[in-house]
Amino acid sequence: MFEDTKMPEGMNPEVLEHLMSPKNYGKLDNASGVGVALDEKTREYVIFYTLLDGDIIIDVKFATNGCQDTVVIGSMFTEMIMNNNIEYANKAIAKMNDKLGDMTPQQQVCADIVFSAFIASLKNFENLQNGLEEELHLFKMKESCETPIEGDSNE
Repeated sequence: MFEDTKMPEGMNPEVLEHLMSPKNYGKLDNASGVGVALDEKTREYVIFYTLLDGDIIIDVKFATNGCQDTVVIGSMFTEMIMNNNIEYANKAIAKMNDKLGDMTPQQQVCADIVFSAFIASLKNFENLQNGLEEELHLFKMKESCETPIEGDSNE
């Protein structure tokens, strides 16, 4: 779609595509598992909805109140894992980190919050299968995506 567009330095067409037209964004009403990763400091979150048939991810959606990096990573990751098994999806986390390349510490936290929400959705599915009643599974992030302020003595 953006192959003929002059790219900003360091941006590839795939990233621009996901930025301009995110995939799999929204709520999945019939999810097998729902996971949330929350940055308690900034209150940024990602909600991950996973629909499984056995160990195959047949549908997946995500929602966030996060930045554009979080949206792009969520869009790219959901496209990568759709119609694949859970084992592949877990390996896709490392593949995504390789695909994204050098990221700032803030961008790495954006990626981690997406991946953590996915893992939380699998934990929710597992808990439900084991008879535990929970609406969703929540992971609180240890790292924050908040950008440190220059000269801040609280670093």
